[in-house]
Amino acid sequence: MTNRLNADFSQRIVIRPDDYRWVASPMAGVERMMLDRIGDEVARATSIVRYAPFSEFSAHTHSGGEEFFVLDGVFSDENGSYPKGSYVRNPIGTSHTPKIGKEGAIIFVKLQQFNAADTTQTVIDTQTTAWRQGLVDGLSVMPLHDFEGEHIALVKWAPNTQFSSHRHWGGEEIFVLEGTFHDEHGQYPKGSWLRSPHLSQHQPFTKEDGALIYVKTGHLFL
Repeated sequence: MTNRLNADFSQRIVIRPDDYRWVASPMAGVERMMLDRIGDEVARATSIVRYAPFSEFSAHTHSGGEEFFVLDGVFSDENGSYPKGSYVRNPIGTSHTPKIGKEGAIIFVKLQQFNAADTTQTVIDTQTTAWRQGLVDGLSVMPLHDFEGEHIALVKWAPNTQFSSHRHWGGEEIFVLEGTFHDEHGQYPKGSWLRSPHLSQHQPFTKEDGALIYVKTGHLFL
């Protein structure tokens, strides 16, 4: 029976760090916190993956593409080393062999979710990339990827910033990288993951600690 976790994309899902339940992967020293999943070992999946220092993962091909953001440590493979803050896209058909060094690594990763026509391979060091002014004072935006209505960006919220109420065409997915993100439904500390369905609506804001979030929109029509 196919593993299904948070597989109803019409539902709003919130997972905070207190909800994390780490499970072992097939490789020693590699653990996963599964956020959503349709499939078994090869799956359409969104996860946080934690690599112990000097751990490795077997060579594999991305049959549906791979997108990841390095949350901590340094992720490495035969193509290079990607420190905290790196955003990497490996399109359908690419392959690699992760081999982690002494720092270990934690990544937020999405698998098997690429449009077949989206073939751009991307590596962005968000620690050195310039920010752009957002739609309101207190917001700064760093676009990471755009393709046929799917948009991915980092958004930096200054303390006590308010954004207008808005509706999510194609849904919205958020991972809180720093600070605390808020809306009328609750508060979401660093490490929180939110998935809001197509045509959902909210009015986000920050308080005194501000926030840095990864945001993906326009991809939740399933």
